[in-house]
Amino acid sequence: MPHIAAFRGLRYDLGHVGSLSDVIAPPYDVIDTALQEQLYAQSDYNCTRLILGQDEPGDDQAQNRYTRAAKFLKQWLRDGALFAESDPAVYVYHQEFTEEGQALVRRGFMCRTRLEPFGEGSIYPHEETHSGAKADRLKLWQHCQANLSQIFGLYPDPENTAQGLLEQAILGQTPLEATDHVGVKHRLWPVTDLRVIAEVTAAMANKPVYVADGHHRYETACNYRDQLAAELASSGEQLDSEHPANFVLMMCVSMSDPGMIVLPTHRLFRGLAPLTATELTEKLGDCFDTAPSGQGPGQALELWNTIAAEGQQSTLALYTAADAQWTVVRLNDAGREKMAEVSGDHCADWQALGVSILHRLIMETLLADLSPGGAPAPKYVRAIEEVVAGLEQGDSTGRDHTGQQGTGGRFELAALVMPARLEHIRAISNASERMPAKSTYFYPKLLSGLVFNPLR
Repeated sequence: MPHIAAFRGLRYDLGHVGSLSDVIAPPYDVIDTALQEQLYAQSDYNCTRLILGQDEPGDDQAQNRYTRAAKFLKQWLRDGALFAESDPAVYVYHQEFTEEGQALVRRGFMCRTRLEPFGEGSIYPHEETHSGAKADRLKLWQHCQANLSQIFGLYPDPENTAQGLLEQAILGQTPLEATDHVGVKHRLWPVTDLRVIAEVTAAMANKPVYVADGHHRYETACNYRDQLAAELASSGEQLDSEHPANFVLMMCVSMSDPGMIVLPTHRLFRGLAPLTATELTEKLGDCFDTAPSGQGPGQALELWNTIAAEGQQSTLALYTAADAQWTVVRLNDAGREKMAEVSGDHCADWQALGVSILHRLIMETLLADLSPGGAPAPKYVRAIEEVVAGLEQGDSTGRDHTGQQGTGGRFELAALVMPARLEHIRAISNASERMPAKSTYFYPKLLSGLVFNPLR
């Protein structure tokens, strides 16, 4: 059972920095070079200088973006741009956004959550992690001694009891407000009432938490804690059980919150030998029922609307660039048997995911001979407009199936695929398994810069 706690967060003093919108940023891993420049230009105090600082000529072990982040953090505290909350707080966080013409509000709260190694408690991952990203975040935390971004955690609460307690507590209170670079409105309320915090803590006590975003940062938090404990042990000391390093900053959102949605991530593949829709159907064999479904990239939106309305993980739309044809494919009983055969190392819920079917059965098995060097890594795109643009414009950085620079960097294959649902995350995580990469896209992204969690 996860243990949550209030904390004295570090926040921006708006009298010093001006608009909160100028100093916030999306998560570090979605910031490209152009957006980094834009965020830097918005304010000298923009938190991108902390979470994803710019490299500079002459950087070395003693002077680099990690050391600069630590200097910025200390300087901003000294000159009053940042201040520590006077009392421990839980931070209610609302995000107002529009998706497919519908206005939505996702509600949650930020707190400290006691760390538990994955697989040893009631905090579950759903995606794999990579060592490089964890090493990068560990260097940043070692220098700054703070969580600069929050983990995104989901918890089951059909009645939304925990969030309801907090919503009552903020009635009539004026929030802090910021608008991000894509127009999402973010609102924050610190709640310091000890009775409310105790009630929320009790309401969360028996609930599992499923990590939605921030797997690398969660594992980094565990590594940071273990490293600090080892350093203390070497001098005959112990890490106090209530030391901040035993916790991580987490945004907690009920899986029943009306604004909690999961969006798809579609795929564009290069590095494959060209094939036509007829050849694709032949290679899929008796594993799928196939249907020709139109020509040209522009057909993608109509096809996606059809697939989304059908709502079946086992239905995908595939585009073959060699003849500019779309084919809708539906997994049949023979395909399910083949999927079970080639993915017997995974549970039935994992095998039934659309992204699992796409990657394990289609790309790695049935189309394996089109990429002798191994299944190619796709380009991941969220919006259908990005699928269309990718197919029409190609990718100048792409290479063809021979390893040579492709003509216009053409994507030979595109796939429209359903996202995993929240119940899939819960079932697969409970089975101690992790989904294929980019099985989910959680929107909107949580902001960095609303509150920081000191680790000292």
